[in-house]
Amino acid sequence: MDNKVKHLSILGSTGSIGTNVLEIVAMFPERFAVEALAAATSIDLLAEQIRRFNPKCAVVRDAEHADLLRERLMPKMATEIVYGYEGYNQAATLPATDMLVSAMVGSSGLIPTFAAIYAGKDVALANKESLVMSGELMMQAARSNNVEIIPIDSEHSAIFQSMLGHRKEDVRRIILTASGGPFLDLPADDFASIRPEDALKHPTWSMGAKISIDSATLMNKGLEVIEARWLFDVSEELIDVHVHPESIVHSMVEYCDGSVIAQLGVPDMRIPIAYALTYPERLPLEVGAPDFFELGQLRFMKPDLARFPCLGLAFDACKRGGTAPSVLNAANEAAVAAFLDHRINLLQIADVVEKTMASHRLVSDPTLFDILSADAWAREYTIGQIS
Repeated sequence: MDNKVKHLSILGSTGSIGTNVLEIVAMFPERFAVEALAAATSIDLLAEQIRRFNPKCAVVRDAEHADLLRERLMPKMATEIVYGYEGYNQAATLPATDMLVSAMVGSSGLIPTFAAIYAGKDVALANKESLVMSGELMMQAARSNNVEIIPIDSEHSAIFQSMLGHRKEDVRRIILTASGGPFLDLPADDFASIRPEDALKHPTWSMGAKISIDSATLMNKGLEVIEARWLFDVSEELIDVHVHPESIVHSMVEYCDGSVIAQLGVPDMRIPIAYALTYPERLPLEVGAPDFFELGQLRFMKPDLARFPCLGLAFDACKRGGTAPSVLNAANEAAVAAFLDHRINLLQIADVVEKTMASHRLVSDPTLFDILSADAWAREYTIGQIS
């Protein structure tokens, strides 16, 4: 085993993925060093992380929060405190960094992830939105700069592992599994009365607020379809979604001879995170395997697109390509924020996203500027609808 220390910059260090990354770093201090930590406004937790891991650089959203962080760190530490887009890019491209952990929420991770790629840094990717928005451009940049993008999402990690040692041209189908979220068995008539606090209670995974709502609407799975299309360079027509409530089979790959290879494990994000950080090695985690005798059965069912229309909208955006996925993502982010703020109900998320997509003038072969412009337009249009 190569015990060379890997130096990490972690964007989104105070979120669910980031805190799990740091848990693994703490478990294996001989394997990892933290060069940079970045959050938005979670100052108290970020301050604790800085004291524990002593990064060279820490980033927050704006100057006000940077000042608050400096106050929390008195007496002064050696960590440089920066903020804003320039700060996130600086953290992503530090000379000593070997790998960027891209775990910021939403489209905010797009530019720093590109910055890391252009700087020649490998990327452990949890920020699926950046690949949804700019999949073709990002994968081209990774190839041009000889950079590896290793997925952290449990589903894409499972596909990645199930394709190792096999020829891509032999792939017949990629099967993404979905837990179905907290409302899998809820009657459709009750969806309009779902409260944000109900939607945040995921049955099998512990996640942040935005991704929990996306899981409840199955938009998260739709975004993962688009992510898989680019990560594994396959048409959306070769990607299928199976609802699997037990969340033990994290995804599968079907080959041309009828063989299906799957990756299984308990629903614990430390497993795919650790694999992304040390690929092709595996770390000896204190995580048990599934108890198949206790489980008894593993269920699979077709997603109901009538009850979960966001999944269909994502497939449509993936098929249309160009700026459509960026508009889908931006409209969804704005709609989810409105739902969490009690301004729309859960059913209206799909409604406003669909109307925004229908009003968008597609750019088929977009530049990064076109993608960012479509993102900004979609947010403004969606907020206008809600208002």
